[in-house]
Amino acid sequence: MLVRRCHILRLEPRELASFDLAGLLAGGTGVSSRMQWFAHAPHLDAAVEVDVGDIELLGSLGPHDWTSAVPLRARHGSTRVQRLLRAGLLVGRGKAWTQGRLADERLREQHWHASAALLHADSRWQGVDAVRENAATGLDHAAGVRERFGAPPPAVRERRQQGRIGLPRSRGGSFDELLDARSTCRNFDTSRRMLPRAALAKMLERVFGARARVPAAAEFELLKKTSPSGGALHPTDAYLIVRRVRGVAPGLYHYDPVAHALDPMPWAGGEAGLAALARTAVAGQDYFADAHVLVVLAPRFARNFWKYRDHAKAYRVCILDAGHLSQTLFLSATEQGLGAFITAAINEVDIEQAFGLTGYVDGPLAVCGFGIRAGTMITSELDPNRKVWRTRSA
Repeated sequence: MLVRRCHILRLEPRELASFDLAGLLAGGTGVSSRMQWFAHAPHLDAAVEVDVGDIELLGSLGPHDWTSAVPLRARHGSTRVQRLLRAGLLVGRGKAWTQGRLADERLREQHWHASAALLHADSRWQGVDAVRENAATGLDHAAGVRERFGAPPPAVRERRQQGRIGLPRSRGGSFDELLDARSTCRNFDTSRRMLPRAALAKMLERVFGARARVPAAAEFELLKKTSPSGGALHPTDAYLIVRRVRGVAPGLYHYDPVAHALDPMPWAGGEAGLAALARTAVAGQDYFADAHVLVVLAPRFARNFWKYRDHAKAYRVCILDAGHLSQTLFLSATEQGLGAFITAAINEVDIEQAFGLTGYVDGPLAVCGFGIRAGTMITSELDPNRKVWRTRSA
């Protein structure tokens, strides 16, 4: 059988601490520590614990050339070789290792830059309740953050220099009013009040819809959208959790930006399950989960990396893509009198499982949402100019 090392691999030395009663009784600190190594590979679900012998074997192989497993077994032992194959750190051509090889090959096809791929994989969450964790540590309000971390860097860096030039203030207009009214909504109407289907359609068309199709070369089409995108490639897909929209059944959907249509995706959890998924998707932020529509921003990385292959900046461009789309969504919602939000505190793995995505192929970067604002502010919102809440209602 032929083998090679998986495509992308990072080795991390990690200090593991544990309680040592004997050491404490002997006058020590009661804490013992040891160094352990972990192997990170973006096509795997989690880091794999390895030892020095594993590192020696992995370090002797490259990610491209296939080599016979016979000398590896003779030098390192069959057990070690088999264990690394099962872990996915070694890739085998044998029939028994097809699944691991296909996962590794699919990652190669995306053309990730290695550091970006590892960052993306290692920063994904599953089952995290960020609200509960922040409450437990006192980080759920500004005073708690200030008390724990001290004063932050100043809000403005002032560089008062001789010859400073004062700039005239603009008179303002309707667009300035729209910008001033843009704010993150944490109070959605949770009654049975439904978002009109026309409002949903207008939001999706403005934010994600294709305004034009441009043939750039043979089998190479570009789309014109309302937000900028690196290389005009627009890799970000919109996956929807629809909760309360008139004429659209609650469920999961994928938006087609050219046909301007929603494609239903399999969902058997009912409305209660949908509410639970929405909450899990935004890591326990109930005030966001209450939105009438949640939109998962999930780039198809190969669309961007097809041009920017193994490029150190390509992943950053995908992140920028999500930021551009969210601002357009905010302004479009504000213009319609709707509330909106964006959050990167999301459980990517849970979202991927619900929509049938693969993290390194079309993984979520953020979740946006929009809907009808509640009439009363229950959860605090940052609205210093009182453009949304003209009087404090809670």
